[in-house]
Amino acid sequence: MIDWDRWLVKWHVEFLRRQWNFVDLATLAGLVYLHYLAVLAPFYFTWPAFWSAVALYYISGVGVTLSFHRNLSHKSFKLPKWLEYLFAYCGVLSFQRSPLEWVSIHRAHHQYTDTWNDPHSPIRGLWFSHVGWALDYRTRFGSYEARLKNVADLKSQAYYRFLHYTYPLHSVALGVLLYAKGGMPFLVWGMGVRTVLLLHAVFGINSICHTWGQQVWDTGDLSKNNWLIGLMAHGEGWHNNHHAFEYSAQHGFEWWQIDITWYLIRFLQAVGLATDVKLPTETQKKRRALCNKINEESLKQN
Repeated sequence: MIDWDRWLVKWHVEFLRRQWNFVDLATLAGLVYLHYLAVLAPFYFTWPAFWSAVALYYISGVGVTLSFHRNLSHKSFKLPKWLEYLFAYCGVLSFQRSPLEWVSIHRAHHQYTDTWNDPHSPIRGLWFSHVGWALDYRTRFGSYEARLKNVADLKSQAYYRFLHYTYPLHSVALGVLLYAKGGMPFLVWGMGVRTVLLLHAVFGINSICHTWGQQVWDTGDLSKNNWLIGLMAHGEGWHNNHHAFEYSAQHGFEWWQIDITWYLIRFLQAVGLATDVKLPTETQKKRRALCNKINEESLKQN
């Protein structure tokens, strides 16, 4: 049963009484506006608007999962620069911050997984791990300088510096184009519904995939495989697999673990565009599985 008094006190302290800066307020305003658009969806439904949302969901979605995550954060494979930059631009249209900040947050997550230094662990609460962290600049990094120290490889490239300082403008421009193309239906579905669903799918990796699901590998953290997020986030829901083999370009190891991002990487590899694709060997998987078994037996004995 929910302790509403405790929940309200926690909300009051962590949300209302803390310090807010311009970035936090701008992020909150953007999220509120996008959710407002999404609520209008039933009143502006048209099939062209719906299919535009579906297309943009996959285009901006793989921009995050393939580019921001597997390519830029973990260097799981290499792409020609023109293609790397193209996928990164698709990710910018997801309204999930610039590549520099996204990658910086994610690398910190893996460095401090499920500790108090993790930018978005559910040990701080499910709400915080889902969206609260995105509204609290201070707990993410503490300072502007600290947040980008772990992305020197990207900061050295002018393209990523440009996207970092201009990323909200690209989503605004997309919204203008959608409105010019199809009026309110295209704006509501292409910006509101599409962006909100993708945001919560990716936020769910931080919250749901560290709370509910199956933990196949003993990774020493709370990461779990969750099939729903796996479907919604283009294969990112096989999160325990990912934490076991962070460098792997493939997250869905079993045939039934649908991994749309991996299928696209595999296609790019087949046509010669993706190179140096990193995957765990069967020996590495067996070694990890053996460690799991030893740890389980040790726990039983204790």
